[in-house]
Amino acid sequence: MSAEVGEAMRKLAETCVRRPVFATMLILALAAAGVFSYFSLGVDRFPRVDFTTITVTVVNRGASPEEVETEITEKIESAVSPISGIDELRSTSIEGLSQVFITFALEKSPDVAAAETRDKLELIRADLPDTAEPPVITKLDTGATPVMRLVVSGPSDLREVTEVADRLIRERLESVSGVGQVQLIGGSRREIQIRIDPNRLRAYNLTASEAAAAIRDQNLALPGGRVSEGAREAPVRILGRIIDPAQFNEVVIATREGFPVKVRDIGQVVDTSEERRTASLLNGRPVASLLVSKQSGRNTVAVADALKKRLVEIERTLPHGYRAEIIGDQSIHIRAAIVSLLRRLAVGGLLAALVIYLFLRNFHLTMIAAIAIPISIISTFALMAAMNYTLNQITMLALTLTAGVVIDDAIVVIENIQRHVEVKGMQPLMAAIEATREISPVAAATTLSLLALFLPVGFMGGAAGRFMSSFGLTASFVIAVSLLIAFTLTPMLSARLMGNREWGIGSGESGIGNRESGVGSRESGRFSRLGCASRNQESAIGIR
Repeated sequence: MSAEVGEAMRKLAETCVRRPVFATMLILALAAAGVFSYFSLGVDRFPRVDFTTITVTVVNRGASPEEVETEITEKIESAVSPISGIDELRSTSIEGLSQVFITFALEKSPDVAAAETRDKLELIRADLPDTAEPPVITKLDTGATPVMRLVVSGPSDLREVTEVADRLIRERLESVSGVGQVQLIGGSRREIQIRIDPNRLRAYNLTASEAAAAIRDQNLALPGGRVSEGAREAPVRILGRIIDPAQFNEVVIATREGFPVKVRDIGQVVDTSEERRTASLLNGRPVASLLVSKQSGRNTVAVADALKKRLVEIERTLPHGYRAEIIGDQSIHIRAAIVSLLRRLAVGGLLAALVIYLFLRNFHLTMIAAIAIPISIISTFALMAAMNYTLNQITMLALTLTAGVVIDDAIVVIENIQRHVEVKGMQPLMAAIEATREISPVAAATTLSLLALFLPVGFMGGAAGRFMSSFGLTASFVIAVSLLIAFTLTPMLSARLMGNREWGIGSGESGIGNRESGVGSRESGRFSRLGCASRNQESAIGIR
């Protein structure tokens, strides 16, 4: 395998040495693709990992936990248990609510799992209590994470602040591109409560359900057909919805002995706020919080930037004294982490180049070798975009760790070319071809051994494999590109630049001629010494 790869690399290197324009355009094309792909890469904290978990939620208001368990939860568990690929099945039954969590194997597609769960629940829909709401099936989406938290404060009470946060801020933030959901937490919404006196109900021989049904039926807006006038046709609606809370007092519940029983006869109407289940405080003062989540697969930093721009527009339209403040922003931490890793990547590349210079003792040779680091990393961005990867701590870690590895092949190639020029006295062009031919099997074997180390990480199974696959494949991309650069750009630059006398590396014909002259002088000296020695020896023999 390494021999075949080495032969292919040898032919490629010879082509690039003889055709420098081809080598230059090949590497520039990779670098250009990487630059354009870099700006399209998403930025996130960690790689996206999809776990196939389906949640089935059924609401049955007023039911006890025991009733929810026996009448809803157990039936749902029995219905979904035959689905293939279930790894874990657990449930929670509380007052008025049943939740069943179905965790599938990682190989199971979330869409397929949701469709199979929905089909099984349709079979038992008629067996659920009549008072239960239809089952709600949701997929666990790890990509739709919260990206920003806002607090809304104002000079009025919490109900007015909640109204401003809901009407003027939340609805406008939901229209931002990339925003998936905006949750209102800690607010106090308006609520019209009808407080019924049980003693009055018994006096009129009524039940609470009858009163609730009468109020519900008389607080509706219904279609009333159409009105035609020639070629024109207009819809008609019956506006029966109550606008003024005081009008609820006039709603007729029932008729007793010919007299209507109204709401005011059995209770009172109160315009108040709903019961608070959550609380949000800012400096000890109640406020309304907005939790903004992004859509799955969207760029966290881009969504956060779009939200900040929209907030600037919203603040101009808020009533006097109202403020919307950002108290949590995930993009800040992501930017800091990415910038830190980029800084470490740059420092690592510079240190690798410095080590090369300490051994080669030549600035220009060091630059030829060190150019493999930025080009390899920039070209890898194109492959990352093709794999739909993001710039996160895992992929940036792979780029940082391989910054010193990608330069190995270039060092080996340059050192061998230099040896052919200085020791064997070859011309730089032929030295580049011959040296690359000699070293290609060894360099290919070295690169393949590194790929054999990192590639299996990209195909690991389980949850760890889902998380670390981008690390292994990104590192493999960088190493493979570095091998290509070592056999294209590196020998081409060496062949063109090693003959430059200003660099002091094999001064071409002049340098080689000096060495030849030196050899000739040494040989002449040796011959002269041998000749003198022979004559002296003959003279000594003649004397004896």
